[in-house]
Amino acid sequence: MTKVKYYYDSETLSYQKINLRKRDKFKKLVLFSLAFLLAGVIGYVVLSRFFETPEQLAQKAELENMQLQYGLLSKKMQHLDKVLNELQERDNNIYRLYFELNPISDEQRKAGFGGINRYKSLEGFENSEMIIDATKNMDVLSKQIVIQSKSLDEIVRLAENKEKLLAAMPAIQPVKKEDLTRMASGYGLRSDPFTKARKKHKGMDFTAKRGTPVYATGNGKVKRADNNASGYGNHIRIDHGYGYLTLYAHLSKYNVKKGQRVKRGDLIGFVGNTGRSQAPHLHYEVHKNGTAINPINFYYGNLSPEEFAAMQKAAQQEGQSLD
Repeated sequence: MTKVKYYYDSETLSYQKINLRKRDKFKKLVLFSLAFLLAGVIGYVVLSRFFETPEQLAQKAELENMQLQYGLLSKKMQHLDKVLNELQERDNNIYRLYFELNPISDEQRKAGFGGINRYKSLEGFENSEMIIDATKNMDVLSKQIVIQSKSLDEIVRLAENKEKLLAAMPAIQPVKKEDLTRMASGYGLRSDPFTKARKKHKGMDFTAKRGTPVYATGNGKVKRADNNASGYGNHIRIDHGYGYLTLYAHLSKYNVKKGQRVKRGDLIGFVGNTGRSQAPHLHYEVHKNGTAINPINFYYGNLSPEEFAAMQKAAQQEGQSLD
């Protein structure tokens, strides 16, 4: 029922009924609606500053949970990184060193990913920085694990062949101790007996009588047995595998031929004075991956510590070589 309104007429001294026109009623209705709507908007804005909607509360809880999980993930990655670093250190300083493999550099292990922006799709979000950081760390960690896995696979393959490797490595003197007159010259810079100029002496010279037996220092296959190399005279080269090769020069004669398989300690030839040689002796070289290295590091098979120390002292004397 519509509420009737009156007004007091001072002229007639009586109350008169208020009759509103439809246009006035419509205007009042519009003004009331606008006022109500404005009040609602203001109320929503004010309340939203102090109170959160259920949807906002859910989003906030999800964000807090994500940040918590990110913190836990970061701690796990830090722990994995520490464990992996320890494994990498053992790999470089023990495993790879033992098998004479080059260590893997930190730059190679921990290198990032170049080229295009791999993380562009993760940009533009409220927590992009956090997400991109976690993804980058995970990518680098994954790459390190792959590199370490391949390294360990290589170590395992070498370990399986350890017995063959140890048998192949040149580990004894090519001339027996009792047959030696002396160890004439060591590895390093020496005076050339013919030109008197100092030059790199790539092996060791063992002075012995002509005809003294020369022995293979490790298992392998005879690669050469000829006198076709300048300066070496009659010489033998044995390929031991695993990157090792030994050379025995200035021989008087051979006891093996090209392609023949030999074992450590087999008689392969005899001391002589052929080629560019000043006196009867054996010139002996050890090569690893094509590079001459000091043979004195490979006599652990038949020398006592005292004998090794004496030989090392003699080898360090910078005298004149015999070839």
